[in-house]
Amino acid sequence: MGMVYGIGFILALGLALVLTPLVKKFAVKVGAMDMPNARKVHTRIMPRLGGLGIFFAFGIAFLLLLPWLPDNMFASREGNLVKALFAGGSIIVLIGALDDRFELSAKVKLLGQIIAACVVVFGFGITVDFVNIPFGHGYFSMPDWVAIPLTIVWIVGVTNAINLIDGLDGLAAGVSAIAISTILAMAFIMGNTTVILISLLLLGSIVGFLFFNFHPAKIFMGDSGSLFLGFSLAMLSMLGFKQVAVVSFLTPLFIIGVPLSDTFFAIIRRWRNKKPIFAPDKGHLHHCLRELGLSHRKTVLVIYAIATFFGVLAVIQSVAAAHAANWVTFIVAFILIFLLQIGAEVIGIVDKSKKPVIHFFSRILMKTETETQSKS
Repeated sequence: MGMVYGIGFILALGLALVLTPLVKKFAVKVGAMDMPNARKVHTRIMPRLGGLGIFFAFGIAFLLLLPWLPDNMFASREGNLVKALFAGGSIIVLIGALDDRFELSAKVKLLGQIIAACVVVFGFGITVDFVNIPFGHGYFSMPDWVAIPLTIVWIVGVTNAINLIDGLDGLAAGVSAIAISTILAMAFIMGNTTVILISLLLLGSIVGFLFFNFHPAKIFMGDSGSLFLGFSLAMLSMLGFKQVAVVSFLTPLFIIGVPLSDTFFAIIRRWRNKKPIFAPDKGHLHHCLRELGLSHRKTVLVIYAIATFFGVLAVIQSVAAAHAANWVTFIVAFILIFLLQIGAEVIGIVDKSKKPVIHFFSRILMKTETETQSKS
């Protein structure tokens, strides 16, 4: 299987390299162009629809490999997940492509995402129906009335999380590649051949696309790409909920930590400013880092590093959970929440002026210094 994995990755990468320039010409021909405005970073008209190159490279590579794959690779739940990925992913890409060309309303896009999620849940029976809770023994089984809406919310939420960070050249593609690489590493540890294959095909497609999307970009992935990658991550990360004694409830959250935390802070920020949750703004992580004086490339690379940090935490936590070291989950989660709060206050992702934790530690430090000086 090792050779098949390698061929699959190279095949997907090569197809993305060939298809992306063709998609660029198609985008220009049909008028799927991204116009500069006050909220966007780029200053020139750029073709969109790059997600079609990723999607078709992934799909064609899979079909070409299919005759050489063992029949039992797609048995049971993994087989259903692959079918659901293609069925729901096709709907997502269609909605995204239409938005890239016609700029659909947020409500229409949300409806399309819900339909894709429902296809996954009701058409293929994929649900998050039981989870391994840290410090617990065994699994907590959830009834359908909890599992079904939770799965739909998870798919729609992660799908949109990638879309929200798609604001700089190569950002969404790179962060998605790092998250998929994390899932790939965990799949190797678990020995899950289906997830290894799908992850490598997706990774090859993204790397091939990044040749044209990294700064300075020649094409944007558009919603067709960001929504598809978010949807794919939602599907693959859900496997973590089914791995007996391997992955706890928090692992999928670590895997998509960057887009998820950025989305969380965006919701808090808009709520505090009394703005609609789906209203666009310039307060995202990449905007804040640019305001600190980082260049376009350095901003993207810093976020890559943060995403890699999240990925390493996910792998450490999953390995620890496999050996029943649930205390590691608690420590990792505590450190992560603390660092997220400090980081959010430093860059002002929620509020530029209010920094409660930093001010708290500053007061303690000043008090300690005062006491030390008075004693001396």
